[in-house]
Amino acid sequence: MQEHVLEHWTITKPAVHCESGMVASQHHLASDVGATILRQGGNAIDAAVATGLALGTVEPWMSGIGGGGYMTVYLAREDVVKVVEFGMRSPFAADPGDYPLAPDGENTSDAFNWPKVAGDTNVEGPLSIAVPGYVKGTALALEHFGTMRWDEVIEPACMLAEWGLPLDWYSVQKITGFARPLARYEETRKTYLADGLPPQLDIEGSVQGLRLGNLAQTYRALQQGGASSFYRGELAAKIAADLAAAGSRITPEDLAQYEARITDPLTLDYRDATVNVAGHLTAGPSIAQALTILAGKLAPHRQTPGVEAYTAYAESLLETYEYRLSHLGEGPEQPTNTSHICVADRAGNVVSLTQTIMSGFGSRIMLPGTGILMNNGMMWFDPRPGGPNSVVGGRHPLCNMCPTIVRRDNGGMFAAGACGGRKIFPAIFQLVSFMVDYGMTVNEAVHQARIDNSGTAMITAMSHIDPEVYAALAEEFSETRLRPNGVSPNFFALPQMVNRNRDGKIEGACFIPSPHAKVSIA
Repeated sequence: MQEHVLEHWTITKPAVHCESGMVASQHHLASDVGATILRQGGNAIDAAVATGLALGTVEPWMSGIGGGGYMTVYLAREDVVKVVEFGMRSPFAADPGDYPLAPDGENTSDAFNWPKVAGDTNVEGPLSIAVPGYVKGTALALEHFGTMRWDEVIEPACMLAEWGLPLDWYSVQKITGFARPLARYEETRKTYLADGLPPQLDIEGSVQGLRLGNLAQTYRALQQGGASSFYRGELAAKIAADLAAAGSRITPEDLAQYEARITDPLTLDYRDATVNVAGHLTAGPSIAQALTILAGKLAPHRQTPGVEAYTAYAESLLETYEYRLSHLGEGPEQPTNTSHICVADRAGNVVSLTQTIMSGFGSRIMLPGTGILMNNGMMWFDPRPGGPNSVVGGRHPLCNMCPTIVRRDNGGMFAAGACGGRKIFPAIFQLVSFMVDYGMTVNEAVHQARIDNSGTAMITAMSHIDPEVYAALAEEFSETRLRPNGVSPNFFALPQMVNRNRDGKIEGACFIPSPHAKVSIA
């Protein structure tokens, strides 16, 4: 008999260095768009918005104009950090009765460890859709902090949308993996499963473009009518009509009254650095809490993290997640798969932008009139009534995004963020520690083994972690497992980082195994 064959892959993506400006994103075409904007004289905010709009056409399973996000911005001239909030919001007519708990008492596997809803109405379908804020938020960031016009920064995305989704093995694998839920909804099925099966790659190896419904026309309409046309006017009416026909509770009033906000970041002094994160509805407060706990458990070092460090990481994450899922949300006492982008420009501006439509392909509903793939943001709410994050009309939900900018006392700074749902904040928490506690370079930090804890008792460690460390974790914590940091499935968050030293030298890196992720130089 033939012997069993094992393949051992060692996948690395060395960090990139420059002084001219840099864009890191989950897709090479989008990164190239941002780098081109920088070369044309745009600043980091212009490049981040252009990159994000492009991502909606080349990785639609992750993000797009039917979703929302958060952007943390360092403005060099003003020497200040600001946050642009454009997370999704529940419809004014949202009804908790639409999300009855499943009788089996299971927990959902997506986003948060909430009890499972009968029929998964909060995970896919029309009742899973929350009011999208993406277009309003990116336009607000551009207006206040950018240097280019909306019609200029959206042009590359318009061109990519007209070309269509690039079909390679990775995008086809994504479509194939979600084929069953995509097949349940007519326009999504027509787009991604035209003959009842996922698209087939060209046997000659050329990359095809898959037409994403009417998305290209919608991008051109947004270019001509401005970002406001998404929320008021003819385009908004078309969006609202399709949503109503699908069975969503979102109305024209929901679109017209949606507002994005510019706020100050939540800040934390940690060692020789100031950590700037988005506000109370993101994972920012949890990063701050976990770092505060870590500071009392771990002394700063200048060597590779070992048993003491990883044990402290696990304990800090377990304690923080227990608090996070019980107490955080937009309660009455408070005002009312994801993608990430990091950008640094020659002038010293730095952007950390996280955007999402939530699960893979969001709600799985594509609006036929516009080609917009809608989010499933209602999954972010706790379906149990009476809590700080329960379903209430007009409420913003707790989310996992945490675009972070860390300023060092030595004048340097770095932007970090990730996609990966509940896995995001544990990843960024550890990357901050790697950089600040251990003085790692970006290249060292993104290749350093991480652990994950996402609100359960399970501690998951990357398979290349030191065996001594893993043995100690397995002895300390009853539920521990070893998993590869591979392409699919993703057991860990997918981060990007860009570091800018005081002398202007920039280093950037992105998710290691991803075949699409790229750091582009201006």
